Amino acid sequence: MAKKSKKQDNKKKKKDEKKEKKDKNDTGSTKAQILSLNKEIKSLAKHLQRNIHDHSSRRGLIKKINKRRKLLKYLKVKDPELHEKMIAKIKKKNKK
Repeated sequence: MAKKSKKQDNKKKKKDEKKEKKDKNDTGSTKAQILSLNKEIKSLAKHLQRNIHDHSSRRGLIKKINKRRKLLKYLKVKDPELHEKMIAKIKKKNKK
């Protein structure tokens, strides 16, 4: 039964990603990059909870966090309204 709910969660995540992207091939927009980085950061954080001494993955996580931070900084200058939405979305996902 747990597997079924996990599959449903994955489907829901994919739907959310599709809503956020301009089209299915949208990978270059700032918004799409931030969403992709969020997904990777969450995955790496889970990995590091299980593998505490994996320092190379920790370094990769820090790089991804810094890249996301820089993209958010850029977004704040170019589109402050979208920046606020993205920050709210990140905070909401981190609470779960």
